[in-house]
Amino acid sequence: MSSRLRNTDTYGEPNDRQAGTLVMTERWWREHYDEIAEHGYKLRPRYHPQWQPSWLTSGKSFYSVEDGQATILRAAMDATRTRDNRPVMLKKVLSADGPHELRINRLFSSSELTREPQNHCAPLLGVIELRHPEPQTLMVFPFLRPFNKPRMQTFGEFVAFFTQICEGLRFMHERNVAHRDCTANNIMLDPSEMYPNGFHPVKIDRSRDFKGSAKAYTRIQRPPIYYFIDLGLSRQYTSRNVTDEALRGGDKSAPEHKSGRRCNPFHTDIYYIGNLVREEFINKYRGFEFMEDLISWMTHEDPARRPRIEQVLQNLTNIRRSLSKTKLRSAITSRKAPKVFGLIQKTRHTVRMVKYVVLRRPAIPDPYA
Repeated sequence: MSSRLRNTDTYGEPNDRQAGTLVMTERWWREHYDEIAEHGYKLRPRYHPQWQPSWLTSGKSFYSVEDGQATILRAAMDATRTRDNRPVMLKKVLSADGPHELRINRLFSSSELTREPQNHCAPLLGVIELRHPEPQTLMVFPFLRPFNKPRMQTFGEFVAFFTQICEGLRFMHERNVAHRDCTANNIMLDPSEMYPNGFHPVKIDRSRDFKGSAKAYTRIQRPPIYYFIDLGLSRQYTSRNVTDEALRGGDKSAPEHKSGRRCNPFHTDIYYIGNLVREEFINKYRGFEFMEDLISWMTHEDPARRPRIEQVLQNLTNIRRSLSKTKLRSAITSRKAPKVFGLIQKTRHTVRMVKYVVLRRPAIPDPYA
C-alpha cells in the first residue's frame, strides 16, 4: 500500500483533516454557493464560503450539531428554494452520462406528461446553468425520502407502493423508455404529505432545524406518492423489441448481465423491480407468500420468459382482488422478530387499525383518492 493511500481516509481525504470539516465533494458546492444563490437556491450554512464550524466554540461534538452534518454524494446536494422555502435536491448533469438524463427528465416533466397520475418519474423543477469558473448544469428536483423510511406497516401499504411503481414503469415503457436502474436506491417517496414540517436532509429522522425528531403521519393517514429517480442510465428506443449493451446499476444480480452480451433493457427493468420485492420484502418479512409466484415470473433466469409490465399489472390487479381487508390491514412483521415481540406489535397495531376503520381509512392507501 502506498503512503498516499495510507494517509487518506474513507473519502480520499488526508488523515490530518479536521474531523467534521468539508470533504472534497462538498468543497465544490462551497465554491459555487454564491452563484447558486443568485439562481434562487440556498445551500445549508455548512457550505457558506465564510462558514466556521460551530462546534469549535460550543464545545459540542460535530455529529451532534446541524452544521456538522455532511452530504456525501458524488454529484448531488440538498438545498432550499428561497422563494417558497421548499426543500430541493440539486444534481449535476455529468458528461459521462451524455445527454440522455436531462433529455429524458425533461420528457417526463413536460406540461403534457406531468398531469398524468401514472407518471412516477420525479418531477424536474428547474435547470440551473452555472458559468464560473467552468460551465456546469444542475437539475433541480423535490427533496424525497427512501421509499422504505419509515418502513411499511401493513400489506395494504405495500400493495399501494408496488402498484404505483408498476404503473410508473408501464408509463415509461409505453414511451419506449427503459429506466435501466430501477432498484431500491432509486425509488423514493414524496414526503410532503407525511412530513408537512419537513426533516433534516442528512439525518432524516431529525427535524429540519436539527433540534428534535421529525414529526410524521402514517401512510394510511397521508398516502405518499412514490417516484423513480436517477435517469442517468435510462434510454429511449424506437420500440421495446431491442437489445443494448448491459449497464449494471445498483442491482448487479440480473442473470443476463453475467454473460456480458447485449440484452433487452425492458426485460431487465422487470427483473429489477421483481428482485426488489424479493430482497426488500419477501426475504425480510413474513406473510408475502401471495407475491411469490409473480416475483418468480418477473425474475425468471431467461429474460425472454419474463412478463411485460402490462402483464405484471394484470396479475397484481388479480392479487389485490384476492386479498381480504383483514390481510391488507395486517401488520408486516420481520422474520427476525421473536414471536413474543410480534404479539406485542400485533396488539398495538390492532388498536391503530380499529381507529382507521372507524375513520373509514381505506386498507390500500391511495394518494389520488
